[in-house]
Amino acid sequence: MIQLLFTVIFSEAATIGLLLFKTPLRKLVIMGLDRLKRGRGPLMVKTVGGTLFVVLASSIYSMINLQKREIEDGGAVNPTDQVLMAKHLLEATLMGSVLFLALMTDRLHHYIRELRIRRKSMEAVKKQMRGSEDAKNTVSEETKSMEEEAAKLRAEVDRLESELHSKNKGVGAAEVSISALRKQSEGFLLEYDRLLEENENLRNQLKSVDRRFSRSNSKKNM
Repeated sequence: MIQLLFTVIFSEAATIGLLLFKTPLRKLVIMGLDRLKRGRGPLMVKTVGGTLFVVLASSIYSMINLQKREIEDGGAVNPTDQVLMAKHLLEATLMGSVLFLALMTDRLHHYIRELRIRRKSMEAVKKQMRGSEDAKNTVSEETKSMEEEAAKLRAEVDRLESELHSKNKGVGAAEVSISALRKQSEGFLLEYDRLLEENENLRNQLKSVDRRFSRSNSKKNM
């Protein structure tokens, strides 16, 4: 059993060494531990660990009994008890080392997996940040183009407003000239009406003169 425990300890120490240093074998060890933790692997590991813990407790209990027996014998040294004490002590030490190294291996494997997950999440975050930066650059370029287009439109609006203002001025001048022409035409119409009235009066006067003249001629002839 002692040889088996030494073999297990060396295997666990080698596994820990492979996990600590980044080598091509590290991936194989991680894959093996991943498979060991799937299915019935955890149950088997817990069973073996529980058995080792029970054997360790039994060895410690045996050492306590041997120590009590030595005390009861008045401190007399029994070679057989000494051999048994050394054997139980060695077995307890080896089993404790096995359990400790197994715990260390499990924790290292767990932290390595967590580190890999964190790295993947960080890479995903970096990709998202790069994508957001690219999107921001695209948006900024689009914003610049829209601002340039807005500036062009503003310039066009200002030009149209100036043209409209100048046309409004022209329309105002035309309206003034039209109103002046209207007033002038109204004055001409009034003058025309007055002239017509005077012409009518002159005609009436001529008619009355002609009548008087014709009457005077008719009296002379008689």
